[in-house]
Amino acid sequence: MTEPVGLDSNKAKASKRSEEGGLGETIKVIVQALLIAFVVRTVLFQPFNIPSGSLIPTLLIGDYLFVSKYSYGYSKYSIPFGPPVMSGRILASEPKRGDIAVFKLPRDGTTDYIKRVIGLPGDRVQMIAGRLYINGQIVPREPIEKVRTRDAFGRDTEVATYRETLPGGVAHRVIERDGDTGYFDNTKVFEVPAGHYFMMGDNRDNSTDSRVGPEESGVGFVPFENFVGRAEIIFFSIDEGESAWQFWRWPWIVRWDRMFQPVR
Repeated sequence: MTEPVGLDSNKAKASKRSEEGGLGETIKVIVQALLIAFVVRTVLFQPFNIPSGSLIPTLLIGDYLFVSKYSYGYSKYSIPFGPPVMSGRILASEPKRGDIAVFKLPRDGTTDYIKRVIGLPGDRVQMIAGRLYINGQIVPREPIEKVRTRDAFGRDTEVATYRETLPGGVAHRVIERDGDTGYFDNTKVFEVPAGHYFMMGDNRDNSTDSRVGPEESGVGFVPFENFVGRAEIIFFSIDEGESAWQFWRWPWIVRWDRMFQPVR
């Protein structure tokens, strides 16, 4: 018995509506997921990876970490691509000495840098014979175990490591790759302007930071507006020179002991 032609037509229309509805739901889910990801990245957390050794031994090349955007409030640099939608910061909370923070390089406003907050507005910062001075007072340090890193010629070597305690009580590790006579180990006195911060790497002889001015293609003082967020936790870490997408090699190249370690 042959079914009426009209019935076939109705089935085809229903099937088409079902397909269109399924496609519409898929698009809706994708759009919602993208909006959620955008909000999380803009308001809460942003992932970063460490491409250089300027914060060794605290952060290693190949570390992946989350940076909290809400820690310092929000500026135009909190939004991807830094559109000029606002000036200054809203919901601002000032960085604390000892924080490890991501910021936009002042001389171009686009390049992401990550360093430790050393000098606050109004501070006087200087390096003398490898020792850090803040407001005329030497910052105490004590020697601890040596670590292995690369020297200025790329050779693997053991270097001196110290526990340095900043004013306010934050203790962290620093290394002196070239001893206390490196290129950045003797500087002028830097007077930090209002609304700016003095940033340094923990790898004191291998860090382009606020000790190098923008006129020398360095960092200089960092305006509060340029801060993106505070480093919070390492969520993934892989050996230097390895590719994270090669997941089949993870058992041998992932630094499992660094996973979910807080950044201090």
